[in-house]
Amino acid sequence: MKLLKNLAQYYVDLLVKLGMVRFSMLLALALVCFSVLLQAVVSLALRGQIENIVIIRSVFFGLLITPWAVYFLTVVVEQLEESRQRLSKMVEKLKDMRQRDHQLNLELQANIQQLNQEIAERKKAEEARLEAIQDLEGEVYQRERTQMELAERTALMRSFLDASPDLIYYRNTEGIFSGCNKAFEELVGLSESELVGLSIYDVYKDDSTHQQVKETDKIVFSENRELAYDLCLQYPDGKEAYFEFRKLPFYNKSKQLIGLVGFGRDITERKAYQDALLKASQDKTKFISTISHELRTPLNGIVGLSRMLLDSKLDQEQRQYMQTINVSAITLGHIFNDVIDLDKFDRSELELLPVATDFQSFITDIESISGLMAEQKGLTFELDRLTELPSAILVDATRLRQVLWNLLNNAMKFTKQGGVTVNVSADIDGEFANIEFEIEDTGIGIPDSEIDNIFGMYYQVKSGKDNLHAVGTGIGLAVSQEFTHRMGGQITVSSELGFGSTFVVSIRVPVTQMQDTLNNVDMQPSLRIFMVEDIELNITVARSVLENLGHTVDVAMTGEEALTNFIPEQYDLVFLDIQLPDMTGFDIAQQLRRTYSQLPPLVALTANVMKSKSTYIEKGMDDAISKPLSIKDIHQVIAKFSSSHRREQPFNISTKPVSNPEQNKSESEDLEAVIDTEMLLSYLEIVGKQPVLDSLLMFEQTIPDYMQQLNQYLNNQDDENLVSEAHKIKGAAGSVGLRRIQQLAQLAQTPEASDWRDNVSTWVKKMNQYFQQDIDYLKQWIEQQS
Repeated sequence: MKLLKNLAQYYVDLLVKLGMVRFSMLLALALVCFSVLLQAVVSLALRGQIENIVIIRSVFFGLLITPWAVYFLTVVVEQLEESRQRLSKMVEKLKDMRQRDHQLNLELQANIQQLNQEIAERKKAEEARLEAIQDLEGEVYQRERTQMELAERTALMRSFLDASPDLIYYRNTEGIFSGCNKAFEELVGLSESELVGLSIYDVYKDDSTHQQVKETDKIVFSENRELAYDLCLQYPDGKEAYFEFRKLPFYNKSKQLIGLVGFGRDITERKAYQDALLKASQDKTKFISTISHELRTPLNGIVGLSRMLLDSKLDQEQRQYMQTINVSAITLGHIFNDVIDLDKFDRSELELLPVATDFQSFITDIESISGLMAEQKGLTFELDRLTELPSAILVDATRLRQVLWNLLNNAMKFTKQGGVTVNVSADIDGEFANIEFEIEDTGIGIPDSEIDNIFGMYYQVKSGKDNLHAVGTGIGLAVSQEFTHRMGGQITVSSELGFGSTFVVSIRVPVTQMQDTLNNVDMQPSLRIFMVEDIELNITVARSVLENLGHTVDVAMTGEEALTNFIPEQYDLVFLDIQLPDMTGFDIAQQLRRTYSQLPPLVALTANVMKSKSTYIEKGMDDAISKPLSIKDIHQVIAKFSSSHRREQPFNISTKPVSNPEQNKSESEDLEAVIDTEMLLSYLEIVGKQPVLDSLLMFEQTIPDYMQQLNQYLNNQDDENLVSEAHKIKGAAGSVGLRRIQQLAQLAQTPEASDWRDNVSTWVKKMNQYFQQDIDYLKQWIEQQS
């Protein structure tokens, strides 16, 4: 194939080299020669000789076909040449194309490289985008998950809030509700969606509730603190319930105050329980007070009469019996004191009342009573003053005596043989004295395991075969320790089983000076005394004591008898028993002060443990002393009032005597017992008659409704509302000068008074009876003023 190609190429090159003519001639010659040669070879082969005809025929044939062959070959050559040229051009084009292809290839390579780089960059960008998408998807997922969790938590929290029986709500700083739980929805009768956007005025209907909510909101916001208070609210069905509300401020993440959250717990049952406990406590207190008075009355008589008999002529056996009676009565009195003090512990009402006390006399009294008690048991008793003692100290002598008496009583109770020794010492440090009482006995002692328990309430030590420690109430030591602690002191104890015990009482008290009121007792005047007392035994004791001191005594046994028989000019001193069958000593004192402008001193007699005298003075007394009457107390009262026993009354109630200001009106009736003329005259001078009459007319129009409510509360035994309504009447009556109605309302609004329950219906009845009558009387009085 290559040879043929080379021959063809040679042929074409020769044609181009010789030209068409010469090449045609050369080709014709070549054909003729070829034809001759071919004919010669064939003839020679076939015939064995070469003939001329063959030569001629070959030449002729050669000449004949030569033009056609030359033409054919020429055409072929031309076509081949053209083809060659076209091929050359195509080759050139192909080269160009190859160059362009090469260039394009280079460009393509560059583009591919750039494309690869772009693809890589795009891939990286895609990967980054995918990562970003994944991160975003993760963030979205996390956010969705967080939202789901938040939604779950919110739903869970909401379920918790709705499951809570407590009220829960939240409001903004403007008082607008922003949400609540189901319990609050039930209370206000609104769903949360209905509640949101409402104010407290839309939700709470009562004005007093609005005021309380506003005031507590203001405190929470202004003081930035939690606040708790009680509030009575009403359900839509009319049921009332008491709630203990707690409010606290609420802040956003920026620490900006945005409102408050409130929690309300239903305490209706607890309040009812507390009210029941309070009533039970009041009933217990009343019972203890009543029984104490009832028991003290005969007991005081026993103490007083036995003391009087001990001062008379008795044989030895009689004196011993009387001493036993006296000491037993005193012991029983101290047990009463322990019981009363125990009740005060429960009510947190116990208070110490330090007074100037003659310490020397105090120690002598302890020594005398303890000696008598020891004598009754066949024991020895010694009281040693180890140091110089202050003449007078400021102390609650009754409580200190009670402490020492409990310890001495225990010492003698648990001592079968031997005796009791008391050592008293004092270390005076400037204005104070550190006093120590050491009570030592030779009794049965206390086990070491029990010493830490003996001061427990109601605790009784168990010991030995005779079990002496179990005797007693088990409250004396507990009460004694409480008193000592309140005096700023302490009680310590050491004991050895079978060999006795030692109790040490240490107190620190101010040193003071006693007024010398008992010097020269014989110089005190003989007084005319009016005494109100309902117990025959007490009358006998008191009359005997007072008459032995040189005084004369008149007695009334009821309040009514006292008010009827008392003539102030005939007496120098009045003793009033606090508890009487028909009224209290305080009622009598107030009645006397309303009736008379000048009175002798009014002194209360009480069988209970003495409270602060200021309490008695505030209720109309000038002084107070305890029963049974003590000669010392009597001398002090006489010394106090003998120089000026007729003093101006402390109450500005009356200006002229009247027999009974609560009777029907008459010309002789006391004006000041009905109306407050001083206030009214001042009012008339400032504003004139008409405004005063207008105020009285308004009162006249409103008082029937007040009284109707008051009577309803009284019939329903609704003490709380009764007291509230009485308070309103008192204020209204006082503003128009109706003194009698004001004073009756004042009594009705004071439930803490001991006689309130027994007398409140009487006071209300009198208010119903007198209010219109007093209004008419006041109108007439106003018209008469110039």
